[in-house]
Amino acid sequence: MSGATVELVATSPSGKEERMLIHDFVYASAPSGIVQGIHNTDASIESFAHACMQYALDTKQDLWFGAKDTISKTYERRFRDIFDEVFGRQYKSDFAAAGIEYFYSLIDDVVARVIRSQGGFIWACRNYDGDVMSDMVATAFGSLAMMTSVLVSPDGYWEFEAAHGTVQRHYYQHLEGKSTSTNSVATLFAWTGALNKRGELDSNQELCNFAKKLEAATIATIEDGIMTGDLYVLSNLENKTKVDTRAFLQEIAKRLAD
Repeated sequence: MSGATVELVATSPSGKEERMLIHDFVYASAPSGIVQGIHNTDASIESFAHACMQYALDTKQDLWFGAKDTISKTYERRFRDIFDEVFGRQYKSDFAAAGIEYFYSLIDDVVARVIRSQGGFIWACRNYDGDVMSDMVATAFGSLAMMTSVLVSPDGYWEFEAAHGTVQRHYYQHLEGKSTSTNSVATLFAWTGALNKRGELDSNQELCNFAKKLEAATIATIEDGIMTGDLYVLSNLENKTKVDTRAFLQEIAKRLAD
């Protein structure tokens, strides 16, 4: 057997090298392990913290953040420390004035709290956590197609999108001329979120009102028992009707016109 070491090498501006042993692998006929590297910058983490806290203030909702600093005592702890520092330095008094709180706990505890909750808060998730946990929550509460993603930068730029991405199988069926029962709620709410934000930025109350009315018409359609297949199999309404995408949108349009 032979060995192979994996080291982290850092070079200072002066040219001095510092080395840290990551792992000493033992080779037989094949490698005996694998290494994954991950890094971040303080500026990036602080930017993330600002975006989350500003969004919480904009929406007047509590902010929850979870990390695994008991296991990853350096990397994960850095996120927690920077969030705490940013909050204490710049947002603590604003949160108190708005009647909202910033809450930190281990990611395990936060996940359990989220599943038991009724919502109404902002969950600050790193990229991987957000991808996995948001899908889990959306599925547990009905359908992935009900979830809209809002991306906010600390510079004040906003992006609204359907979190589920493309619906490839249904799209291919559509190209074949087949009817699909694709849930379009996430896409609709991405548009209404964007239109409402545009209305706020332009002081265009009529546009904001339209966005809110479209959201209400969408919710009313589902509450009236008219829904796409993903919700139909989950709903316990007695009088419910499964419709395809076109019929679902037409029903929303009826209620929007009322």
